[in-house]
Amino acid sequence: MGMARARRKPVEDPAGRAAAYVLEEQVGFLLRCAHQSATEDFARVMGRFAVTPTQFAALAKLDDLGSVSQNQLGRLTRMDPATISGVVGRLTARGLVRQSPHARDARLVLLALAPSGRAAVREMKAVAAEVSRRTLEPLSLAEADALLKALAKIG
Repeated sequence: MGMARARRKPVEDPAGRAAAYVLEEQVGFLLRCAHQSATEDFARVMGRFAVTPTQFAALAKLDDLGSVSQNQLGRLTRMDPATISGVVGRLTARGLVRQSPHARDARLVLLALAPSGRAAVREMKAVAAEVSRRTLEPLSLAEADALLKALAKIG
């Protein structure tokens, strides 16, 4: 991806805009490339745990919060209902997450880490920061800080 390029001046006519379009300069393309790199770093660092990034996010957030509804966990980890449902189903099948009815509202199911999930996520969290370190390695500390702040603004 290299160094950031100066923004091109917008071209007024449609044919000129089409000719001026450079895929490698588009934010979506660059974000996808960065995501690919981060996913590869995740696989190298976290592969021994046999979890996906979304599964790890759910486990880490459950470790932070204790007990929470599936809907709330999905919102906190930025996963849509179908995705969080699949993630929770797989983690429950592996015995890492347990489900229980809410004490005052039996219609509500709460999620929490099972003892094996708690032990596993603590091991995972101990090495997880290495994923970010590797992904941000090409950047200076100032660039990494600026990137994280910019991503937080648009995400």
